[in-house]
Amino acid sequence: MLYEFCTENLEALPLALAAGAERVELCRDLSVGGLTPSLTVIQEVVTSGLPVVLMIRPRAGNFVYSVAEVELMVAQIQEAKEMGVSSFVFGALLKDGSLDQDSLQRLLAAVGDGEAVFHMAFDQIPWEQRLEALDWLAQAGFQRILTHGGPLEQELYAYAEYLDQIIARAAGKIDIILGGGITLDNRDQIAHRFGVTQLHGTRIVG
Repeated sequence: MLYEFCTENLEALPLALAAGAERVELCRDLSVGGLTPSLTVIQEVVTSGLPVVLMIRPRAGNFVYSVAEVELMVAQIQEAKEMGVSSFVFGALLKDGSLDQDSLQRLLAAVGDGEAVFHMAFDQIPWEQRLEALDWLAQAGFQRILTHGGPLEQELYAYAEYLDQIIARAAGKIDIILGGGITLDNRDQIAHRFGVTQLHGTRIVG
């Protein structure tokens, strides 16, 4: 089982890794779901040699981005790559909730041979489009999808039926990493219930 620790606090990273986290999602402003951290913070983490996935999100709010915002995200990816980051988490949607394929292709091109992860914007895609969206993400080159199944106000089990379908559809195509409300106390139960091998959270290692 791989535990991914989500943080904006650099001081917590060594403790999290010592407690069993194998990968870190780095962001700032977790209160709004996470934004791209500063270059100074990125440099500190890269220098430490910790395994990091970098959040690329230029602002709070929805995931419908203008051309200028997408270009800013591209620049953030390029700057981070120059500093040694090779794994990125991001998402982009159209106003109807479907994937913004053009913007995602632009961002994937910036990532290049690095690793791309689609974040919880996935949970805002209309359910009737979600399985096909998964197929497109896998074919486009994303390695993982981070999902809770639906709004975070409900516990993960509330979306069990939907998550089972997502996980089944993803098999052999793309990895699914579950997140949202996963803690040291419930992580084993959740992993067993859904049959996943990766979990994500801010409290996943205590």
